[in-house]
Amino acid sequence: MKKKIMIEGMSCGHCSGRVEKALKEQSAVKAVTVDLASKNAVVELSEDLSDDVIKEIIDDAGYDVVGIENL
Repeated sequence: MKKKIMIEGMSCGHCSGRVEKALKEQSAVKAVTVDLASKNAVVELSEDLSDDVIKEIIDDAGYDVVGIENL
């Protein structure tokens, strides 16, 4: 299962690195690709991770989720 997360507030490589690290800490996350220019992240999941949990992880990292879609 893959999800695309649209994120506001990332402005540099450090920002995208924080988002990537926060998502990779979750056991359900197999892979993360953060695209700073497009302001999104694609996560590959080994098991379901609810959109609310994903939003909370990114909010805790200091960024805003503006949308999540299943791929």
